Amino acid sequence: MTLEDIKNILILGAGTMGQQIGFWFAAKGYDVTIYDISDDILTTAKNRIEKLSKNIVAFNRMDQQTASVALPRISFTTTPQKAGEHADLINESVPEKPDLKGKIFHQFHQICKPETIFTTNTSTLLPSMFADATGRPEKFCALHFHDLQITSVVDVMPHPGTSAETTELVKCFALKNDLIPIVLKKENTGYVFNFMLSGLLSSAITLAQKDVAPIPEIDQAWVGVMQTHAGPFSIMDSIGLDTVLSVTEFWASKTKDKQALANASFLKGYIDAGKKGIKTGEGFYKYDHQG
Repeated sequence: MTLEDIKNILILGAGTMGQQIGFWFAAKGYDVTIYDISDDILTTAKNRIEKLSKNIVAFNRMDQQTASVALPRISFTTTPQKAGEHADLINESVPEKPDLKGKIFHQFHQICKPETIFTTNTSTLLPSMFADATGRPEKFCALHFHDLQITSVVDVMPHPGTSAETTELVKCFALKNDLIPIVLKKENTGYVFNFMLSGLLSSAITLAQKDVAPIPEIDQAWVGVMQTHAGPFSIMDSIGLDTVLSVTEFWASKTKDKQALANASFLKGYIDAGKKGIKTGEGFYKYDHQG
């Protein structure tokens, strides 16, 4: 696979990040397929991508003409064979569970061309946790995105079995598409930015779980001192509390840390109440629209 060979992008997972990543590459001229397990999920994703296109223009990330021509380049399917048979590069954004990620990659290994590059957008897991399950560990690495509405920074993180050629190809692919790749020399949980961010978010959850201060005031403490636009709880609403819970539960189960387990239980209360953040209209805060 060469940089010029990459023409068809497959996004596994039609959630918030899958929508953003798919839209970005469609705007850059690629044919994009977004795969998920139900038509309802894909219908929701399609509606949200239309709104996303408006946001990206409003945030001066691209002009209206570029955004408009992107939408027709995106197709949606629940059929794995249709999704994978022409894919040149895959980016995966399914829930943060290594067994699930490995299972899905293994499924598409059977469908995709041998030269297809596999990448994961995992937030905190390590590619080596499910690299063997992909069936092509040498052609697999992390290509991790942040909020594409506001930043072009991405993380490129190989695992020990990733070939040097794959790492270089993915880095060049990012550069070609107006992204800023941070290429890691070794695996690190949370890459660079997320490693730092996870400390902030877990500290904020601990403060709320222990009832040290109200959530809005915890956010205000951060915003007021750091002069940022959002505090940790607003950030989590944007990420999606289901994603934050998956990450928290995974590491709590690994470490058996009592505070991490308490934080996971605290988050689960919001999920059980249907409060997943901006995408459901309510998380730690209420929103006057569906995200």
